[in-house]
Amino acid sequence: MAKSNNIFTNTLRLLALAATVVAVVFMVTSHDSAQVLNLTFTAKYSNTPAFKYLVIGEAIAGGYIVISILLSFKGLFWRLIVILDMVTTVLLTSSISAALAIAQVGKKGNTHAGWLPICGQVPDFCDNVTVALIAGFAAAIIYFVLLLCSLYVVLSPIFVATP
Repeated sequence: MAKSNNIFTNTLRLLALAATVVAVVFMVTSHDSAQVLNLTFTAKYSNTPAFKYLVIGEAIAGGYIVISILLSFKGLFWRLIVILDMVTTVLLTSSISAALAIAQVGKKGNTHAGWLPICGQVPDFCDNVTVALIAGFAAAIIYFVLLLCSLYVVLSPIFVATP
């Protein structure tokens, strides 16, 4: 890979790493309590499997990003990195999708199922989850762009016309 392309992809990886760290930190620190009918309930990310999946997915992606930055300077690993970039993009996309679905139910409720919205009772929790979701979505978009760049590098020799 060209040195300028390596700098660009590593910059994208660092941006994605920052976004995954922000998503994990805000999701893990999201908790709030509310009192309803003399009963106190606590909302925290670990109560919802989709939010746990988001934390695990973002943490795995962040760890992979660090490893891929270290391996990107080694010429032999770039093909493996392209494959793992694809896996990471899918992991980020699926985890953010699952968490967004649950967040929508938490914010709006579901009248057909009789589920009430909870964000009115635990606004701090919902605010932290919102920041985590935005950061996770940013990481997924950055990684999608990174995947496109990686695929371009791999596929460009195939489409070069030889005279």
